[in-house]
Amino acid sequence: MLKQSHIHGHAAALRIANFDTDQVMPKQFLRGIDKSGLKDGLFYDLRFDESGKPKPEFFLNQVAYASTDILIAGSNYGCGSSREHAVWGMQQYGFKAVIASSFAEIFYSNAMGNGLLLVTLPEDQVQALMQEADDLGAPVAIEIDIEQCHIKSPKHEFTFPMSARHHQMFLEGLDVIGLTLTMKNQIDAFAQQHWSKQPWVKDIARKTVDRLEK
Repeated sequence: MLKQSHIHGHAAALRIANFDTDQVMPKQFLRGIDKSGLKDGLFYDLRFDESGKPKPEFFLNQVAYASTDILIAGSNYGCGSSREHAVWGMQQYGFKAVIASSFAEIFYSNAMGNGLLLVTLPEDQVQALMQEADDLGAPVAIEIDIEQCHIKSPKHEFTFPMSARHHQMFLEGLDVIGLTLTMKNQIDAFAQQHWSKQPWVKDIARKTVDRLEK
């Protein structure tokens, strides 16, 4: 993950509650064995018709919204299956953050663990930002100060909650493994203490394999 303390972007509204991960990244785009090509599947059923032609009414297909890289979404965004491809696809498309009043728990963990910032605000504040974008008729400029947990648009300023764990991950550029390794000394100390009290469990798997191979 990259270190992130500030995000400067342009936000547009997707006024659909309970937008699930199959709508974010439909199942037919999950066949690959790597992360490539997911940009094409993002919001596919909203972006394209049955013949694969872009739907002109969808905002991401409009020239005025070409700079959109922050999504202001409806409540319970990312519900449904736990597919991490939904997060990867949003990032490949260019999204830096999603703002909503609530997120599905697994999607939230997937996104924050991959460096896609999810900002949770009260519903009335989300609606205010949506209305600001709609009134503008184009993506609204948004500045997100991750360090101070502060979000600002031309007409609004709000603060948002963020766990200490995710705060550290974004500011220091750590994924879950990297965050765990910051506690390596404590982990090693615990292991040594555990083995000193119960030496018979140390390397038990290796010892068992060695014995079976003799």
